[in-house]
Amino acid sequence: MDKHLALKKLMEAVEKELLHKPNRKTLDRLSLLVGFQDWESFQDALHGDADGSTNYEAE
Repeated sequence: MDKHLALKKLMEAVEKELLHKPNRKTLDRLSLLVGFQDWESFQDALHGDADGSTNYEAE
């Protein structure tokens, strides 16, 4: 296999993976890393009035 063909196959695999949408479990875990309880809370903070501190308020 020549280098050009190998590079083309690698790029196709990378592009395919970039187009893959992560599942909800992955999104929830990523949200935890940035201080939110779940993906929905993170989205609310990005697109609304909520912020990460609402996750830590005593009930």
